[in-house]
Amino acid sequence: MHVSYPGGGRRIYLYRGACDLRRSFDRLSLMVTEELKEDPLAGDWFVFLSANRRKLKVLYWDDDGYALWYKRLEAGRFVIPAQEGGSLDRASWAHLLEGMECRVIKRQPRYRRENANKVKEKA
Repeated sequence: MHVSYPGGGRRIYLYRGACDLRRSFDRLSLMVTEELKEDPLAGDWFVFLSANRRKLKVLYWDDDGYALWYKRLEAGRFVIPAQEGGSLDRASWAHLLEGMECRVIKRQPRYRRENANKVKEKA
């Protein structure tokens, strides 16, 4: 399976409560604004799961309008990542879509450009 990611530094947010997925663009964007306290027009992806976690919807702004991405599982359930906070990294997003449940994940140190700038400023 090919897993898509938002480009251009966009983030992926997971709404951790159960959501009525009959909701469409306007009601989901209102949930983003009121409950997640984020801007639905920023281009970030907002992920919503049904109460039984067999259905998933992604809402995002696509330059000139909202777009929805919808997935329904025929068997099994989506597993909510144990990761704290509202945003998901690429690995957690892939695990969610692939049905992987990762109880213990230890991230190894990696170079990040923003960390390199902080090191230069201290010198």
